[in-house]
Parts: sequence; C-alpha cells; structure tokens
Amino acid sequence: MSLAMQTSAQDLARRVAAAGVVAAPGQSMTEAMALLAAARNAAYAEAARGQLGRSVSLLLRAMNTQPMSFELQSDMAAMLLSAGEYAHAARYARDALALQPQHGPSLYALGFALSGLGEAVEASAALRKLLRGKAKQSLMAEAPDLLPLVKTELARIQRLTRQTQKPA
Repeated sequence: MSLAMQTSAQDLARRVAAAGVVAAPGQSMTEAMALLAAARNAAYAEAARGQLGRSVSLLLRAMNTQPMSFELQSDMAAMLLSAGEYAHAARYARDALALQPQHGPSLYALGFALSGLGEAVEASAALRKLLRGKAKQSLMAEAPDLLPLVKTELARIQRLTRQTQKPA
C-alpha cells in the first residue's frame, strides 16, 4: 500500500472514530459514513423546507443505526432548538457533549437552550466555554457566523444577571 493510501485510510479511520460511526454487518466504513452524511443532509433539507417534524424523524431513524454519533445528537439539538423545544434540545446537546466535549455547535445549542429555559448561570458557562480553545475552533470550523450571536447572547445574559442582582 502506498504512503498516500495509508494516510488516506488513517484519516478515514480517525474521522470515523471521532464521529462515533459503526458499520453495519457487511457494510464498509465508507458506506456507513456516506449514509450518515446523507441522513444529515436530508434532515437539514427538510428543515429548510419548514418540515421540522420530518427532519426530526429522519434524525431519529439515523440515530437508531448510529447511536454513538455526536453529530446526529448535535443536529437533533439544533433542530429542537429552532423549534423552541429547549428542554429536549438541551438533552440532545448534553448527549453530544458527553461523546465530544469540545464540540462547538453542541455547546452553542446547549447554551441557547439553557438560556431559553431561564438557566442563566448554566447557559453563561456553556457559552463562555464555547469562546475558548478547541470548542471555539470547532465552532469556527463548522459555523463561524454563529460566533457573534454567542457573544451577543452572553452579553445579554450578563446584563440580565446584573439587573436581577441589584437591590430594588
């Protein structure tokens, strides 16, 4: 095997391990990754058409085959967050973070879901973590346009927290 093929195989193995993807019997890892990507793309296409219920259903089916995929957990958190289902979004974001603790989009979903639930202290902690190190790098790699929203929400939470702490 050539050095280039070895490097490519090693890169695929690292991506697969990081994503938590497991091939079904008789299925190659490349096929498993392709099916996961197709499911995620289909879910986002349904969401873009305003079909959040169908999107969630697609993600649930994909999670039945790939329960250790932090990406699917994070996608579910994002869909539920956009639907205003904050408690459920927070649960899926936490599940994703249990598998990949520095995943920026999962921290984003968790922070905003907690903020929506009125959990200012926890929301602030999640958003502050998102602005540092690997979590920030992860968000910048996947969704750099969300960074200003994180900073704005964190500032809003901090203003509200200060206002509620002032004596009347």
